[in-house]
Amino acid sequence: MPAGLRLVQKVSSTRAFAKVAPHFIPAMDRAVHRLTRGRVLLSARMLPGVILTARGAKSGLPRRTPLACMPEGGGAEGGSKGGESWVLVGSNFGRPGHPAWTANLLAHPEAEVNWRGADIPVRARLLVGEERAAVWEAALEFWPPYAAYQARVDREIRLFRLERREGQGR
Repeated sequence: MPAGLRLVQKVSSTRAFAKVAPHFIPAMDRAVHRLTRGRVLLSARMLPGVILTARGAKSGLPRRTPLACMPEGGGAEGGSKGGESWVLVGSNFGRPGHPAWTANLLAHPEAEVNWRGADIPVRARLLVGEERAAVWEAALEFWPPYAAYQARVDREIRLFRLERREGQGR
């Protein structure tokens, strides 16, 4: 693993990062993504990322959230449209409380991701039981700081699998 990546992982595991990052990383990502018409997502320089558009749990209004993701089914190395599914980790940087986007997906599982500039309709599914346990292990290999985030909170971090809606997008 490159030394720079180890440093980023170490810094992102700290409580100080958890305090500051949620306030500037998503705003910066949204702005750059909009300015580049979906071609650039700055946080994706560290981890693959999507812009999730889901309806608000209470308002029903579209909510756009830049998120790190774990691509599956060829998404990590695939072409511009990626694979068939993505895992989203509701870590909230190891802060108490589930991130709002997780409640949105629970209330309205049909959503859209922008992956490498392509808008893809998806259906979200909360992972539970053995399936969640297996994906959590893969997520820890993918981004070890998730272990530090989980250790700081009493809640179980939510994991979602977003799958391309059949017959849509490609």
